[in-house]
Amino acid sequence: MNSEQLSGLGLEPMVTTSELAEYLRVDVQAIYDLRLHDRGPKGVRAGRELRFRVSDVKRWLDALHEPDAHPAIAGGDR
Repeated sequence: MNSEQLSGLGLEPMVTTSELAEYLRVDVQAIYDLRLHDRGPKGVRAGRELRFRVSDVKRWLDALHEPDAHPAIAGGDR
């Protein structure tokens, strides 16, 4: 089923654990380890396999952003 058919059903694309690991350039085991420690993205079980909604992966990645190391000083006051 292609993405056009999925969107027609109101479904969004999903990625496998291997695809997510490849995108992040980490070992598949790193994804499992993150999830084991409740630090990974939410997944959906499809039998023995895990799938990840693209929106869940994006939300997870957004939450990982580190704060700016040097926040801008407003108005130039010191």
